[in-house]
Amino acid sequence: MKRWSRHLFAASLLAASFMAHGQDGSARTPAAAPTAAQIGTYAQRLLDEQKLATDGPGVVILVARGDQLLYQGARGMASVELGVPMKADQSFRIGSVTKQYAAATLLKLIDQGRAKLDDPLSKYVPGFPNGENITLLQLLNHTSGVKSYTGIPNYMRNPIRRDLSTQALIDEFKNLPVDFKPGERWAYNNSGYVLVGAVIEAITGKAWYLAAQELVLAPNGLTKTVYPGEQRVIPGMVEGYSLDPATGNLATAGLLSMTQPHAAGALVANAQDLWRWNLALHGGKVLSPALYRRMTTPEGPAQASGYGFGITAGTLRGQPRLDHGGGINGFVSSLAYFPQSGLTVVMLRNSDAPGFNVSLAARKLAAFAVGQPYADVVPVTLTEAQLKTFAGNYKLSTDEKSQRELAVQDGGLRWVRQGRAPLVLVPTGPDSLAIDGSVGIAKVERGADGMVVAVVFFPQGGEPGETGERWIR
Repeated sequence: MKRWSRHLFAASLLAASFMAHGQDGSARTPAAAPTAAQIGTYAQRLLDEQKLATDGPGVVILVARGDQLLYQGARGMASVELGVPMKADQSFRIGSVTKQYAAATLLKLIDQGRAKLDDPLSKYVPGFPNGENITLLQLLNHTSGVKSYTGIPNYMRNPIRRDLSTQALIDEFKNLPVDFKPGERWAYNNSGYVLVGAVIEAITGKAWYLAAQELVLAPNGLTKTVYPGEQRVIPGMVEGYSLDPATGNLATAGLLSMTQPHAAGALVANAQDLWRWNLALHGGKVLSPALYRRMTTPEGPAQASGYGFGITAGTLRGQPRLDHGGGINGFVSSLAYFPQSGLTVVMLRNSDAPGFNVSLAARKLAAFAVGQPYADVVPVTLTEAQLKTFAGNYKLSTDEKSQRELAVQDGGLRWVRQGRAPLVLVPTGPDSLAIDGSVGIAKVERGADGMVVAVVFFPQGGEPGETGERWIR
């Protein structure tokens, strides 16, 4: 599924405090912020680490502190076919980052007294099933329970190519069984943001994107953030790429009508406009202080996932973080803001194919830029006999019914999870492991006899861990 629906930084629990901790859980002394030159060097190193080629799809990176631009750069091709190199000011589809703009537009209307967060959906979209019990707040923070249309089997194939009006798109999902009663739980939901767009249209009498342009984009000088339509020519727009599953070769991105991502993911922007959006939104230029706090403060069932209104609130290396990411046919995006330092980190990629992990690179770059870099992974070689001491079945401390296996496969360690791809664990010492393709680490606990009794995982490389206790067999 193409993820204009999903934030790329995994939603993390809100920390009770913002004290930084090291990879072993101990307190860290804050380091001095790196210079612009150091950030640029580190950004290039991250591209090198993931072997991002200069002749394939590319990446644009921007790092700023407040209104000071620290680094912007690009690598790869804007058009592989034509051999056009990527430039740092070019435009990309931003997928689910669109949700921030849609949420802010609706909140702006609420600021103007034209709607309320506790208004029922039925007030604006008459006839929607159970609409009298679904609030605008529940649409904004993914607690409505409405079925997400992008999860309909096979919908993301040919059906996604059709041009649909807002009402026709709503008709695709409105009668599907709900996931839960409104307000009962949290589940990420594209349909909810289509309905946010529909509410905006009902209030303003304009297309949701025209209302966004009038209310939050134009007043803040965001001229490069636009709705692409189906045939609009956007200067500087890059081509998007995917992987052909039949051949494994690079292919142009799958076709879709941009009427369908709608307010959940249809906008186009460049890195500079995303930075300026952060400055405007988090600088108090878009919303009243009261509604800004509501937007950035998860509440109710959304607290556990850290989701506000179009924004995930969490921490990175002990620093408060407000972010969202997106993925849509041929594109991946990440936008993060750190209120403690005013830091913005933007990363845009014109491919959704495997080969470059935007989430990982953006997380590592942000940690470096706030002066709390992740430790380098230095693999060590262990004998097969040493690896086998880790092998066994484990129960997680957070769910005693959950079973995991740590297995030796193909000469390495794999953390096998039912229904999910196994994690590759890279030994970095006799009792320490790194989780390949992430910033996560694991520490081994041994008993008095030297046998492994537990593995403690730190998915965020030092933030709260999860223990897997070995079964006694």
